[in-house]
Amino acid sequence: MTPVSLSIGSNIGDRAANLRLAVHLLTLRPEIKVVAVSPVYETEPVGGVVQRSFYNLAVQLETRLTASDLLHYLHVIEQSLHRRRLVHWGPRTIDLDIIYYGNRQFKTATLKVPHPEMANRRFVLVPLLTVLPVGEQRQQVAALLAQTPDHNWLTEIIGKEEVQGWI
Repeated sequence: MTPVSLSIGSNIGDRAANLRLAVHLLTLRPEIKVVAVSPVYETEPVGGVVQRSFYNLAVQLETRLTASDLLHYLHVIEQSLHRRRLVHWGPRTIDLDIIYYGNRQFKTATLKVPHPEMANRRFVLVPLLTVLPVGEQRQQVAALLAQTPDHNWLTEIIGKEEVQGWI
């Protein structure tokens, strides 16, 4: 099983329900074991598009799926939750991103891991710190958070105890 870190966000519709359903859909695959879910944070949108604030969380999982098969399943989840890619960095019902896939690195047309924008996204780094096990990746994320140029606001709105019930 390969440890994987995901970042999930939503800013259309019932944002908390979208996140909860995305986590649930992850648990339906026998090749995926969700290990931990971060608290949910309400976060300021980035990218200059005027839009509603996001709800974001991080998920730590273990999987037997290859990185490309996992990415395909994440896209299936996005499609099932009516994700439409109309505006870059625009509103979305759900967005699932692979941040880490074990210690592997990928740079293809469809998959870049570790995620190239994570150092510039507090809404990725803060939740990720709450689910990563002690180790090199956690230290890396803490260092990135200390140095990030991102100063957008984020507020915890659903605690870790409640989201653990989503698994």
